[in-house]
Amino acid sequence: MKKVIAAASLITCFSLPAFADTQVYEIIIKNHKFTPDSLEVPANQKVKLIIKNQDASSEEFESHELSREKVIAGNSEGVVFIGPLKAGEYPFVGEFHEDTAKGKIIAK
Repeated sequence: MKKVIAAASLITCFSLPAFADTQVYEIIIKNHKFTPDSLEVPANQKVKLIIKNQDASSEEFESHELSREKVIAGNSEGVVFIGPLKAGEYPFVGEFHEDTAKGKIIAK
């Protein structure tokens, strides 16, 4: 058991600095739309997206270009890590409301 705890402590020590420099961005889902619908992030860096769903119904953050899918229950939030991304634009949609829930990540 002591070996397991020691190993977990080592993993935590080496993992935390990697996330300490991670920039955090927030996207709101409200009325089946993303705000902001265009988000600029630094190229070649890992970033953390906090997606807050203010609608009563669930929504799925989906991007084939980012290789990410995350269902966020109504009135809750989810976290999605992306990157490091090459400079460019990466579209995403709310799969349950694709007609209104659209956005893009712009890596510069």
